[in-house]
Amino acid sequence: MASSDQIRLLLVEDVPQVAQYVRSLLNSQSHIKLLDVLTDGAKAISSAQQLRPDVMLVDALLQGRVKGLALVEQIQSQRLGVPVVVLTVPQNPVEPSPERGIDAVLSMPFSGYDLMNKITSVHQNYQSANSVGGSRQIAVFAPKGGVGKTTIAFNLAVAIGQRGSKTVLIDASLQFGDMRALLKVPVDAPSILDLPTDRIQESDLQDVLWRDPSGIDILLAPPRVEMAEMVTVRDVDKVLSLLRRVYEAIVLDLPAPLNDINLAFLDASDTILEIVTYDSTTIHNTIAVADAFRSIGYPAAKVRYLINRADSPGGISPDDLARALGRVPEHRVVSDGMLVVQSNNEGIPFVLANPDAAVSQDVARMATELMAVARVPAGARR
Repeated sequence: MASSDQIRLLLVEDVPQVAQYVRSLLNSQSHIKLLDVLTDGAKAISSAQQLRPDVMLVDALLQGRVKGLALVEQIQSQRLGVPVVVLTVPQNPVEPSPERGIDAVLSMPFSGYDLMNKITSVHQNYQSANSVGGSRQIAVFAPKGGVGKTTIAFNLAVAIGQRGSKTVLIDASLQFGDMRALLKVPVDAPSILDLPTDRIQESDLQDVLWRDPSGIDILLAPPRVEMAEMVTVRDVDKVLSLLRRVYEAIVLDLPAPLNDINLAFLDASDTILEIVTYDSTTIHNTIAVADAFRSIGYPAAKVRYLINRADSPGGISPDDLARALGRVPEHRVVSDGMLVVQSNNEGIPFVLANPDAAVSQDVARMATELMAVARVPAGARR
């Protein structure tokens, strides 16, 4: 199974025997995915911009219009944000030089262990050095319908976008397309099914994403119920892996079932924003899900609770709710039926329709807090 934690490798190599040797070493494992083998250095920059690899492996002895080390300099000057491992031979020594764009050197001959260890260590070191300000993935989830989940997800994504973060919202309610209904999107608008099934590139996203007037991009669910079965866990992994390279914030509108598809979304998320209301059934389901999350292996810090309609307790006290959940919910959003319903009917976010309203201020505050919260590693389930 593909994983969003896979290291995506782009190889620039014009010697067929070397390229085939690297392919054979990588075929026996799943941790590193070889995106493509380029024989022409002149095409490497544009390919890297499209494929968004995690690591590039470049032969120092690359021939053609753009030589190996000249290509490394181009990658450095273009600020692609990709670490580079230079492949060489003992007769042509090359020294690691991060300031020149050479993050590591791998000398032939090398074993599969040498190759994978070098790529993995370079990737990890680069991630550690550039961990500040990375992409955030927030899954908006509720174990019961009717709690305002889709409305919260839409307005949260818009609020994050309004704070300057490039944001995409994924309608992960694949069967019923809740976001399609909320925004009154045409039935023929592209969906996640319109992405290629083999290799997804950034240009493919631009053709498929729905551009909302609020300024965020939306990846829509399929237009018909039966089409949801065409989306696989592998599709989810590929889409999220690319979106993390393109967007600073990814917000997911997730349905309630804990099936393989939804768990793939949840596994990859940095934060699960779980919505609860002062309703006994919702609280019961929330407690049951908390047990399931513990069994899966999610750390407690990965889940943050939001009390929606926080000013409508319905006979249940905040203390009783906190005792049931085992902690005080981190976020609260008050109710404003007139503003919310009217905004939903018009297909516009209430945070823009009336940004001074208490409900809008609550969502705006939550957006800031969620983007600032310490990152929690993706779930340990896979």
